[in-house]
Amino acid sequence: MSAPKKLFVKTYGCQMNVYDSERMAEALGSEGYVATDTPDDADMILLNTCHIREKAAEKVYSELGRLKPLKSAKPDLKIGVAGCVAQAEGEEITRRQPAVDFVVGPQAYHRLPDLVAKTKTGAKPVETEFPEEDKFEHLPARPGGTLARRAPAAFLTVQEGCDKFCAFCVVPYTRGAEVSRPVEQVLNEAGNLVARGVREITLLGQNVNAYHGIGPDGEVWSLAQLIWALDKIEGLARIRFTTSHPNDMSDDLIDAHGSCAKLMPYLHLPVQSGNDRILKAMNRKHTGEAYIKLIARIRAARPDILLSGDFIVGFPGETEEEFQDTLKLVEAVGYGQGYSFKYSARPGTPAAERAEVADDVASERLYRLQALLGQQQKAAQDAMVGREVSVLFERAGRQTGQWVGKSEYLHAVHVTSDEIQPGDLRRVRITGSGTNSLAGTLM
Repeated sequence: MSAPKKLFVKTYGCQMNVYDSERMAEALGSEGYVATDTPDDADMILLNTCHIREKAAEKVYSELGRLKPLKSAKPDLKIGVAGCVAQAEGEEITRRQPAVDFVVGPQAYHRLPDLVAKTKTGAKPVETEFPEEDKFEHLPARPGGTLARRAPAAFLTVQEGCDKFCAFCVVPYTRGAEVSRPVEQVLNEAGNLVARGVREITLLGQNVNAYHGIGPDGEVWSLAQLIWALDKIEGLARIRFTTSHPNDMSDDLIDAHGSCAKLMPYLHLPVQSGNDRILKAMNRKHTGEAYIKLIARIRAARPDILLSGDFIVGFPGETEEEFQDTLKLVEAVGYGQGYSFKYSARPGTPAAERAEVADDVASERLYRLQALLGQQQKAAQDAMVGREVSVLFERAGRQTGQWVGKSEYLHAVHVTSDEIQPGDLRRVRITGSGTNSLAGTLM
């Protein structure tokens, strides 16, 4: 019997790419590949790329340059580029870096076995079309049973693409239009994950709260309806979702936050700016005031909910006064977590054609915003001290006897105990607040 071929996958970017990497590994698993933690002994290297951050493509080319000597030393090694940079760059990747054997976009990775087969003839296939077929229907079934145990928390993609066309964002061009998976398909995969030991599922989508999958009744279901169906799965203890758009926070989804016990009290709801002119220039289609009113409605439904958001500073044309509106919005909302970035142009997006704010000005604004968000995050964590929370333990910590998990509010919590196993859901009293985690003791 021949030795299994080894696959090394490097994942960049968002949680959806983490999910995609898992599914690509499963697709190649049917071709005899097993995972390895190092590229040095791999028979195939797959870079699953992200196009959101600054100079994303150049970082991929730099990584390919570092991998080229491996290819020279091992000519049979296959190198593939997947994900959003693959979608955006296409054949340019194989032209600039001949060491690459194939390129596949995020909507076509179910075709990976066919692409790999083509490389055996010397071809360098590039698959970046948006196929008509549903890739999820063509992926191999996820292995079930107790032998294929999973970590206690898992991602599950339910929606892809975006129809919002924010002026700064490449997602509509790299992931395509909004598409939602059928309800039964999602429920079947969720049930499989739970059978393999998963207790928490995070539903993923570029615009997940725009979910509109076809239900078993033939009707279009909302994300809230999907959550209530998942709520009935025995053994599933927690449900989360990310990332959302304010305009798609429907009444039934807000109500679910107040009444579905398995839906965790954490919501990531990007706003990007607090200034209405900038929001309009971003094509966000909401105002700062509307966002604040929405937050009030969500908190009325679930008073203890912890909020996080995304912010862009230095968007083309942003003045100091307009930036001040972002600071005012942050102060008004009070975030438990925040993710903030300097604007960087994405080729092909409308904002890329506009004059940028000076880099030093944008950097200084980012510093001020991150300082404010950091204060709020610390205050939210410090307020947990003395409280009792529920923690899903996922892994051993760095110290002897230490275990690490997540609270309902997505805070990392560590305790020292000899009676914890991965997947345990335990009550913990918080005793200390660190930089990015909480300390506690079992109740």
